[in-house]
Amino acid sequence: MPTSPQHWIVKQEPTAYSWTQFVQDGKTAWTGVRNFQARNHLKAMRKGDLALFYHSVVGKEIVGIASVLNESYPDPTASEGDWVCVDLEPKKPLHTTVTLETLKAHPTLCNIALIRQSRLSVIPISAAEFAEIVQLGS
Repeated sequence: MPTSPQHWIVKQEPTAYSWTQFVQDGKTAWTGVRNFQARNHLKAMRKGDLALFYHSVVGKEIVGIASVLNESYPDPTASEGDWVCVDLEPKKPLHTTVTLETLKAHPTLCNIALIRQSRLSVIPISAAEFAEIVQLGS
């Protein structure tokens, strides 16, 4: 088990669940993930891990930072299968959103998993990548 926090990107269409709604709710269960690789990433999340909240489809930008409140548990929205979810809590918005175009143009971020595996809704990133994105959003 990792001893230091891991870092993630979680994606959501803002028309379905936006950062603004997430902040209003104060926390949420990250349910509905139905991709095996993304599910495995949820299973790897630990309490205290940090996640960047990415608006997909509309906006295509990282808008805030969240933290993982607990390890994975069975997804209550799944009627069958081994699907899991975690609870997330908003920590703070980015001062400036970081767009997909900015990430693609950045020399050290242009190959992150968000770009290489764009269909995944839960994506691991390194601590250095996380820090660089947060710096871009400062």
